[in-house]
Amino acid sequence: MIRLSNLNVSLDFDFDGLKKLCAEKLNIPETDMKEVSLSRKSVDARRKNDIHFTLSVDIKAKQENVLIKKHKNVSPVQHFNYEIPRIDNINKRPVVIGFGPAGMFAALVLAESGAKPVVLERGSDVETRTKAVNRFWESGMLDTECNVQFGEGGAGTFSDGKLTTGTKDKRIKYVLESFVRFGAPKEILYLAKPHIGTDKLCTIVKNLREYIISLGAEVHFNCRFTDFTSADNRITGVVYKENGLENRIERIESDNVILACGHSARDTFELLYEKNINLSQKNFSMGVRIEHLQSELDRAMYGKFVGHKALKAADYKLAVHLDNGRSLYTFCMCPGGYVIAAASEEKKLAVNGMSCYARNGENANSALLVGIGPDDFGSEHPLAGMYLQRSIEEKAFIAGGSDYNAPVSLVGDFLKGRKTESLGKVKPTYRLGYSFAEPEKYLPEYICESLRKGIVEMGKKINGFDDEEAVLTGVESRSSSPVRINRNEKLQSESLDGLYPCGEGAGYAGGIVSAAVDGMKCAEAVISSENGVKLNG
Repeated sequence: MIRLSNLNVSLDFDFDGLKKLCAEKLNIPETDMKEVSLSRKSVDARRKNDIHFTLSVDIKAKQENVLIKKHKNVSPVQHFNYEIPRIDNINKRPVVIGFGPAGMFAALVLAESGAKPVVLERGSDVETRTKAVNRFWESGMLDTECNVQFGEGGAGTFSDGKLTTGTKDKRIKYVLESFVRFGAPKEILYLAKPHIGTDKLCTIVKNLREYIISLGAEVHFNCRFTDFTSADNRITGVVYKENGLENRIERIESDNVILACGHSARDTFELLYEKNINLSQKNFSMGVRIEHLQSELDRAMYGKFVGHKALKAADYKLAVHLDNGRSLYTFCMCPGGYVIAAASEEKKLAVNGMSCYARNGENANSALLVGIGPDDFGSEHPLAGMYLQRSIEEKAFIAGGSDYNAPVSLVGDFLKGRKTESLGKVKPTYRLGYSFAEPEKYLPEYICESLRKGIVEMGKKINGFDDEEAVLTGVESRSSSPVRINRNEKLQSESLDGLYPCGEGAGYAGGIVSAAVDGMKCAEAVISSENGVKLNG
């Protein structure tokens, strides 16, 4: 198979004619091609007077070696087929703690191997979880065990379902194909910026769970990991409690435990510290969410092509390096989306962004984040970054009115150093309500300074980004884990054999796809330890 790359077509191109176009570009008869399929499709909007699609197409054709030599945009394609060997005589069933992307794909690989894993998830199944989340968004009644952070699907379920990643791991194909297998649109296999949307993710994670169970696995919801047992420097089991049954302690014996707890499992981080598991400080980021009118962003990004039926809601990705030595960057940009309440602890406020598949909301929103590191933590304690997160969320809770209302400020007022008194054309989408409060009320000065400088610079890259009536909502504090659970080359904890720190919460991933891939790697490591073989390179 060969790949024809850098194929530019107009926004009006009829994709039913793709095979004919490829034949023309390769100067061969259509009959010489057995298969033609899109490998990648992206929008090139760099020149506003010439917005078009750029394609890569996979082709099975006659004399492929000749075509590779003849055309500079043609290259060979070698697809990686992900294979999972069977485990037939596992001693004790592996345990997976957490059922976000890392935990789900760890459990999926283990289940397909025949290992019949046991999954413990502190939150509820996705149907029950959705009700709990909506109840919080409507009434402010927070369930600290079942919320935007905890429950089936992890934090990614209530997001935009972005499947972009900076990693190049060959397992990504399996991840995307698995999402399609369980209900995602097939377009995620070739779109340059694939996303699923929260509305579709809820069905997909349920289908994935039911398939895992059909292979003999167990998935236990509302079960919070509280401790582990060990002997001779190896894990021997886990201890957990069912929500609402604090006096009832359950134990599972296991030699292999994948810890995919997520980046907000602060009580788990504290448990690991108390049990002398090797942890380290980790860089992370904090800031605010910025909202613009999606219609104005579309005009800024698409120019005269705005409104074209082939174009979806515009997105962006920006980063600027500042003269104070810091950087400001956008993260988890949600076209046509909503700013959501994402708290998981009482009297602490955090926000995130969410979009449905259609991305048809009135506003666009994105995190505006400033990177911070150990020099900012004020302590060498391994959990110092987490404690900083927590203190800032407490201040944001107070700034919003101590009732989970979010602190809001207009960009123009923030840039001029004054408190907002009224809104303009952009209305906050945060459902619980808002109070006007300057970011200085909850964020350190070095973050506020970086936001001021960076928003102005970003306004030079996208017209209207620094619009005075754009809305800033705080605090965005859960973009990644503030802690790393250190592991060795076997993906096991440096402190305890058989414990596999995994995914975003352990500090080894940064999004749905990279977390899923890390879950697969940890599952492979478990299978390898049982079978005595190395998996998939």
